[in-house]
Amino acid sequence: MTEEELHAMIGTRMPGGTRTLEKWWVGLVLDAMECASEDGAAHPTFVFLVATGSMGWTWDELFAVFSATDADGPMFGETDTVIHLPLLTGATYTVTGEIVSAARKTGKKTGVFDIVGYRLDIHDAGDTLVASTTNSIVFPRREQAA
Repeated sequence: MTEEELHAMIGTRMPGGTRTLEKWWVGLVLDAMECASEDGAAHPTFVFLVATGSMGWTWDELFAVFSATDADGPMFGETDTVIHLPLLTGATYTVTGEIVSAARKTGKKTGVFDIVGYRLDIHDAGDTLVASTTNSIVFPRREQAA
């Protein structure tokens, strides 16, 4: 992927999807995190899980959009989550998302890599924005000359 192709990806919309926070699933996640069951789906981790699980692409598909595979060693970068309203067990949410940034960089040890930012918004049944998570993925570009 050229640097021009990378920059052209900014604004690309993700297919999106929906997710219902089933009580059994919320319970399993809280148990796995050793959290109190009274936290319910309000625990901030659910924003990331709902958003990425309903972005409309698998991780492999997201990587492929940027001409990468898991064998290339993509890594999670930064994350910023904003919660306007707590997620509720039993509620159904709609997720929308888009690519918000893309930059090529060069490191002394790592060589060439791309940092891609994407934002996922979670809306309730009334289309109210309840939470957003903005994350980045670092794609090593070993094939690019430093």
